[in-house]
Amino acid sequence: MGAGDEWTPEGLRLRALVSADLAAAQALSAAARWPHRVADWAAAVKLGAGLVAEHGGRVVATGAAWSWGERHATIGLMIVAPDFRGRGLGRRLLTTLLDGLGGRTVLLHATEEGRALYRRMGFARVGELRQHQGTARPSAPTELAAGWRLRPAGQRDRDTLIALDARARGMPRGDLIADLLDEADATIVVNHNDEAHGFAMLRRFGRGHAIGPVVASDDAGAKALIAHLSGMNAGRFTRIDVDPDCGLGPWLERLGLTTVDTATAMVRGAPLANAADLRLYAAVSQALG
Repeated sequence: MGAGDEWTPEGLRLRALVSADLAAAQALSAAARWPHRVADWAAAVKLGAGLVAEHGGRVVATGAAWSWGERHATIGLMIVAPDFRGRGLGRRLLTTLLDGLGGRTVLLHATEEGRALYRRMGFARVGELRQHQGTARPSAPTELAAGWRLRPAGQRDRDTLIALDARARGMPRGDLIADLLDEADATIVVNHNDEAHGFAMLRRFGRGHAIGPVVASDDAGAKALIAHLSGMNAGRFTRIDVDPDCGLGPWLERLGLTTVDTATAMVRGAPLANAADLRLYAAVSQALG
């Protein structure tokens, strides 16, 4: 990321995040009431470039960036310890991350505390991401119209899922989707006449499991995918981060997944070119988009 081994005013040192920092990074996120495990941090940063600010041997801030091809990127895991806020450290971290991304279009999901900084740095609001979570309730399978069905995904579906995600998210994230396919507890595809029109994944995250990404061509397909994975995880803690404009909120509440928080989706650079006939109903995570 170009941070190198850089010393800043007040004895702050910016450097690359390494595996030995994961426990300290997780402690920062836990203090911010984020649910990430050390394993969640490790899974996220292995595909990107993490950055830490260190003071007296203590990690006091983090951030990470992920490059998706030559034109797109995401930024996340931006945390500053409470006793180091108000010193411009968040801006310094963000500037360093952006410098490493060149002219890429950058997506992030901002907390309420971070929105003003991101606006000053050229990010514009493009939507929201609403966090739903709770103990998933058993639910009846969602009926699909004739010719539509759900099926488990396999490695043979890798390229198809990568292409579907790229069209729905508006950026190519092949390495991410391939990694999730390897690691997910379950990946389900929605087919129409033997052609894949969407998919969803269930994987370990935080306090339990997360559903995401969810890609579908319509609400019926998205509901069928989510209901299937939520049913698989019934009785266990489940999280899903959805685009509230999709209108699935009340339905998710009936599955036991209540709204607990909302992040602001923001982009710096050219608008994302999302497909008109496909939608990203649920993100992988707030950090990864």
